[in-house]
Amino acid sequence: MTDTNGCAPCDVENYPITLSLLLMPRFVLPGGSGFLGQSFAAYARSLGHECVILTRHPSREGDLEWDGKSVGAWREALEGAEAVVNFTGKSVNCRHTPENRKEIIDSRVDSVRVMDEAIARCARPPKVIVQAGSLAIYGDTTEPCDEEAPHGEGFGVDVCELWEEAFFRETLPETRKCSLRIGFALGPNGGALVPLRTLTRYFLGGTVGSGRQYISWLHVDDLNRMVQRCIEDDTLEGVFNATGPHPVTNKVFMRAMRKVVGRPWSPPAPAFIVKPGARWILRTEASLALTGRKCYPRRFEEIGFTFAHTDLEATLRDVL
Repeated sequence: MTDTNGCAPCDVENYPITLSLLLMPRFVLPGGSGFLGQSFAAYARSLGHECVILTRHPSREGDLEWDGKSVGAWREALEGAEAVVNFTGKSVNCRHTPENRKEIIDSRVDSVRVMDEAIARCARPPKVIVQAGSLAIYGDTTEPCDEEAPHGEGFGVDVCELWEEAFFRETLPETRKCSLRIGFALGPNGGALVPLRTLTRYFLGGTVGSGRQYISWLHVDDLNRMVQRCIEDDTLEGVFNATGPHPVTNKVFMRAMRKVVGRPWSPPAPAFIVKPGARWILRTEASLALTGRKCYPRRFEEIGFTFAHTDLEATLRDVL
């Protein structure tokens, strides 16, 4: 017996479902082995959910292998799942060579395409997909940005536009779609905060560039609760800014970092130093540090979402 896509349904002998998959509310996390994915998995498990991580390199029991571009045996886990939370995408923290640019785009576009394809084949599809995206779609700006703000220019913007266009291209009749444009998530044991803490400890935590570029930050706990809200509230769909309500400039952010780490002063890092340092020492793009955006979570605020962490210094003390 086959479904309309010519593939045997997941609830027959070809795709046996174990008893554990039937008993526990289940979230499927493509790309869930990274910082944000592991954080959300730990949060969801604390609430009694089963989390199935889809990753290129399974390292723990229950993880499933996937390449992010083709349907495989992992499709079984989608049957009857509550939600998919897709964190897949090559890190932009690298040199943006032609090869890396292609991988950055392909890893995002391919993963949303193949997830749509897999869900379309399911007899009992997930109720919602929550897609991790980026505030970089607004470019480099000091103007306030809510979800209706104009997009910026540059490679990062192009990536986000291609990503979101691919995500919303197909309509899945039984599966809602929410895309979270995620800000600078602050949490322990991972993310971009770790190298910043190290630099600050070595008296290299000064203002970067002009210091006027904005950092739209949020505590990872609040991000996890945003994802949970999108999963549980069946009225939500479309694009959301997943960031805190109080963006700050780089100058303010680094001053708070120094205070928390215990460094009263560090020399500033002008752009003419940051650019070659990023290129030749850190092997990344200076624009990641020299640009920013001032974003607000208007749609989350409109639905009454309450942030648990709104003070930057207190948040840094909590996670560091």
